[in-house]
Amino acid sequence: MIELWNGILMGLALAILVGPILFSLIQRSIEQGARAGLWVALGIWVSDLLFIGGIMFGVTHIARMIESPLFEPILGVLGGFVLIGIGVAMFISKPAENMNARNGLEILSSKWKLCLEGFLLNTINPFSVIFWTSLITAKSIETDLFSFNNYLFFSSILGTIVITDVLKVILAKKISTYLQPRHILRMRKISGIALFVFGIVMMIRVTLV
Repeated sequence: MIELWNGILMGLALAILVGPILFSLIQRSIEQGARAGLWVALGIWVSDLLFIGGIMFGVTHIARMIESPLFEPILGVLGGFVLIGIGVAMFISKPAENMNARNGLEILSSKWKLCLEGFLLNTINPFSVIFWTSLITAKSIETDLFSFNNYLFFSSILGTIVITDVLKVILAKKISTYLQPRHILRMRKISGIALFVFGIVMMIRVTLV
């Protein structure tokens, strides 16, 4: 049972981190509604799930890969470019006036684009790769990686992340009812600038530190 609580605490710690993922999740929820926010969140959850599954089954090879001095700089620079691109696009574009006015194909396309946005934001973040690899490697050293306790531990982390992300989306949706279009446009520009800055900082950190 201790693994369940440890996983919940770890998930809560991840939930309160301020970064590009949080900005994107809240911005999409405020601007396009709760469903849009949940599609972004789904991409994040899929990315985390693939990290856990992939690293658990290839922990030795992946651990060796991230020890390479080139791994973090390459991933950080690529991730920085993605964040900068999303930030610039968000800053110069305007919110959709009415998502419901679009036809079904366009709505489906936008949903998958939102999901891809969440997936990419989480996947290209060096912190995500290093965090999950370090955590899973530590667990593999301490005990049998495929034990019930470890399944419970990682499931509780993911479960906590899902619940907290849903709460963030709901809260952002509640806030959006009090916002005027000019407020939403202003928040979009702020989020765009924030993602741009996160991208620059990420690139500087992995190349100069």
